[in-house]
Amino acid sequence: MTDTNDAGTQPQPENAQAAAPGMNILGQYIKDLSFENPNAPMSLQQGEQPKLDINVNVNAAPLGEDQFEVILTLSTKAERPDMVMFAVELVYAGVFRITGVPQEHMHPFVMIECPRMLFPFARSILADATRNGGFPPLLLDPIDFAQLYRQNMAQQAAAQQEKPN
Repeated sequence: MTDTNDAGTQPQPENAQAAAPGMNILGQYIKDLSFENPNAPMSLQQGEQPKLDINVNVNAAPLGEDQFEVILTLSTKAERPDMVMFAVELVYAGVFRITGVPQEHMHPFVMIECPRMLFPFARSILADATRNGGFPPLLLDPIDFAQLYRQNMAQQAAAQQEKPN
């Protein structure tokens, strides 16, 4: 009996021929940036610690068969009881080419992985804008986009159940 390697002639699993998941960032850019310092110079004086309100939103739109524009919106307002110190809104986007991701996994992939790639750049832009506005740089904590996605899906499901037929 001889031992031969016939691996090349044996049938390959169906998934072996599928391409490995991949993502390329084709471009990233600021769509909109607004910084307001309505009470300067009083807002720049030392006082009590401001209350920060931070909102994060992610949207995506297909641009072609395997390309998507992903838009990350970060809005922040810093307030003291007597005044708004600053308000900043950044709409930051990227164009991504995504390959090898099964269609049923595409939506979560686009809404989780793409904003994860954009976030460090958006965070840096916000820090620079607040610093250039006369305040300490606003350094946002990392965002768990998977948790944000799950929350949004749960809210959408709850809204669907509340709709009358």
